[in-house]
Amino acid sequence: MNKILFKVHRLLAFWLCVPLLLISLSGSVLVFKHEVDALLMPELVRLAPGNEVWRSFDELLSSFYQTYPDYEVTGWQMYADPGRADLVYVMARGGSEWSSLFFDQYSGRALSPPTSPKYYVTDLVREFHYTFLAGHLGLLLGAVVAVLLCLQSLVGLILHRKFWKVLFTLRYRARPIIYLGDIHKLLGAISAPVLLVLGFTGAFWNISQLRHSVQKPPSTAYVVGERLYNPALSIDALVQESQLRVVGLTPSFISLPSKPSYSIGIFGGSTEQHRLYSNFANTVRYNARTGGYVSMRDIRDSDSVDQMKNSFRRLHFGDFAGNWSRVVWAILGFSPVVLIASGLAMWRLRRPQRLRQAKRRALQRR
Repeated sequence: MNKILFKVHRLLAFWLCVPLLLISLSGSVLVFKHEVDALLMPELVRLAPGNEVWRSFDELLSSFYQTYPDYEVTGWQMYADPGRADLVYVMARGGSEWSSLFFDQYSGRALSPPTSPKYYVTDLVREFHYTFLAGHLGLLLGAVVAVLLCLQSLVGLILHRKFWKVLFTLRYRARPIIYLGDIHKLLGAISAPVLLVLGFTGAFWNISQLRHSVQKPPSTAYVVGERLYNPALSIDALVQESQLRVVGLTPSFISLPSKPSYSIGIFGGSTEQHRLYSNFANTVRYNARTGGYVSMRDIRDSDSVDQMKNSFRRLHFGDFAGNWSRVVWAILGFSPVVLIASGLAMWRLRRPQRLRQAKRRALQRR
């Protein structure tokens, strides 16, 4: 049984080698996406400390439309970090493509012009991580790699199911192949649970997106021609009303309609929710014309399946316990690179032995 599992483990390693290497590298970068952005373009994503009095949504929207009268806001994302600039999603009138820009929520001014969602380096890295920049084919490939990663992790755990006996044994004075084997087993045993989580959540998202794309009926892109919500509505009033409906709601995203049938949505986390739930776990929706209440979702009242799916975001990016869990996730998410390297090195070192055994068997058959 172990011989068969070992062959499966080795075969999967060869199949996964290149795509898993690319996914691991890009995923480890994305765990610290904002920090990378802050290094590459601090003037856009970080705000200088000063008078940090957050302006109201109505003021911010008014300021935006004065600067970009030919654009319509479709989403406004806020962050818990007070030194981080807001991210605003927009669409140009007469167009159907999405753009985004960074916005100073304290001064009420745009920090960048509207740009394509794939314009900045880390946005390209994110797109590559999910789709290999190959559209639906890349989504399918990513899903297959994620499923095989889960299988590989399970096979590795079964092969070394008694790993705790030699978990911290590193025979550094032994032959290279033995030392490499100890490193491979140790790192594999530690990282396998995290890789299982990463593989499962990644496969779920890619497969869900593929299924949605296939089942979605073909439609022409909507061309924005006018504001799709009543400009007399106060977004601040809707936010305050949503906080009465969801106790402890902290808004993280305001969704404004991008199509005539869409509503206004207030998304956010709650001070009373479990730490595994995302900052977008709760939603309150309002009619875009009248401002009347439409529906809501309080994650604490959702069924267990919905709660489990909502936890996938934090489990995948590892931010459920602050920076410590992000560091652990980045390191263990990068572990396939070391596992692949050590596995290939052991395969290469065993090659002369395999060749000698093959010659011996050939001679015996004569």
